[in-house]
Amino acid sequence: MRLVKPKKALGQHFLKDLRIARRIADTLEDYKALPVLEIGPGMGVLTRFLLEAGHDLTVVELDGESVDFLRRHFPELEGRILAEDFLRLDLGRIFPGEFCVIGNYPYNISSQIFFKVLDYKDRVPCCSGMLQKEVAERLAAGPGSKTYGILSVLLQAWYDIEYLFTVGEEVFDPPPKVKSAVLRMTRNDRRELGCDERLFKTVVKTSFNQRRKTLRNSMRPLLGKDFPDYGLPVFDKRPEQLSVEQFVELTRICEDFAAGAKRV
Repeated sequence: MRLVKPKKALGQHFLKDLRIARRIADTLEDYKALPVLEIGPGMGVLTRFLLEAGHDLTVVELDGESVDFLRRHFPELEGRILAEDFLRLDLGRIFPGEFCVIGNYPYNISSQIFFKVLDYKDRVPCCSGMLQKEVAERLAAGPGSKTYGILSVLLQAWYDIEYLFTVGEEVFDPPPKVKSAVLRMTRNDRRELGCDERLFKTVVKTSFNQRRKTLRNSMRPLLGKDFPDYGLPVFDKRPEQLSVEQFVELTRICEDFAAGAKRV
């Protein structure tokens, strides 16, 4: 069997431990009624177990050599191997309804992958897979943690995030220089934020741009020096101390100020 050569430019580290691949596939055990998109299948070590479990599977793979390998060894995926860049994919064209996302995600674009999943949050009830341990910890971190940040807040507004288990370097070819982790995101019951969603994202990103400062300082680029309510208790806090609900409330404060400024 001719194997695919891992390409550093694509961040490829091929999983070779079949037990771990099966455990990752099992994270979607409760979603067999929905189609599944696997990102970056490589040589199909995870693909194999997803197909065995009976999932309606589509895969997206940018590496042409991997695409050729998949076409040769997984004929059951005929017509469902997308030789494209996931980040440029129109997922609404491929999946008219709900679908799940899974993968052994390329570490160099994992954050971008989750930002894109967030764009389809009303269609993706579950997203799971393997990524760099540091990034997984960041996504699952709660308020007060040093790793809690922009992506933590934006994802946790819509998903319950579970850090499932840690994976060592030795189960990959080539071994990465960092540990990995398997994570699962399950859509929560929230259907609306109660504030402007675009402004919410801006507030979160602005506050964490100077994460070591209090919000009284980090929010000045958005609210300006003449904002009258910097004395509110929330502005004494640093961004990593705020829960999702507190970020929603902060966004409402910004909305009220903007509305008042327009009236004046």
